[in-house]
Amino acid sequence: MKIGTIGAGTVAAAFARQALTAGHQVVLSNSRGPASLQQFVTELGRGASAGTREEAAAAEMVLLAVPWPVVPRALDALPAWDGRILIDATNQFASLAPVVIDDLGDTTGSEFVAELAPGARVVKAFNTLFAEYIAVPRRAAGRVVLFHAGDDVAAKATVASLADRFGFAPLDVGGLRSGGRLMQLGGSLSAQHLLRPEPLERL
Repeated sequence: MKIGTIGAGTVAAAFARQALTAGHQVVLSNSRGPASLQQFVTELGRGASAGTREEAAAAEMVLLAVPWPVVPRALDALPAWDGRILIDATNQFASLAPVVIDDLGDTTGSEFVAELAPGARVVKAFNTLFAEYIAVPRRAAGRVVLFHAGDDVAAKATVASLADRFGFAPLDVGGLRSGGRLMQLGGSLSAQHLLRPEPLERL
């Protein structure tokens, strides 16, 4: 599968390495253009490439991992989604210095993202974990639990299958509203780094 990333920071980089290890192709993009990513994709090796935001967004599955204030710009004027999966790994920090959480009222962050990407099947995932846990999902005590939420059952199943192959223990926590609220900043699952012990037969 070809997977695109909108954003190329620490979360996207850790995700890209997992995807490449699992045999997928990855097209990374950022706001500075493909030339700024050439050294990084060379380090990543076979299967990695740098592209424009539009090229990354045209992939079969797309990871959105950009700072919250630039989400509208990152999703603006992209090709029609036509049911492709958009993994929302964002957190609604209006500001990091000082830390301010954007108040969306009754709307969850992923519902907001879905409104900006009509036609995409949005799955909230990878936002509750620090990049170091995305980089090493299998640990001595078990697999890192990956919470995910979405309104499309098939899309969630696809993301869960991908996460399982990466080495995570995927856990479906509901739809974009109920599950997304648990996973977003201030939710009970935000920044929870849990491990699921492996069954004895796998040890």
